[in-house]
Amino acid sequence: MDKTFDKEAFKEKLEAQMTFPALYMFKFIVLTGQEHEVAALLPNNDMELKNSSQGKYVSVTIRAMMASSDAVLDVYERASKIEGVIAL
Repeated sequence: MDKTFDKEAFKEKLEAQMTFPALYMFKFIVLTGQEHEVAALLPNNDMELKNSSQGKYVSVTIRAMMASSDAVLDVYERASKIEGVIAL
């Protein structure tokens, strides 16, 4: 099944549910060893890591102050360039 990302619908949901600037929680799953690529998306923010039971993947959680819904979308767009990344 092919899922396409509706950027405008996501932006509308963000703006309906949040008042910017706001603290936003990003969650990604990447292969172990790619954590630094995710960290580079939001430098100078606290990052929580959790290894999968087999150790092949890492869940990365970063909380960052975002100025707008466009800033949130920008992070997701840059994250999509990381090979194999899953955004939650």
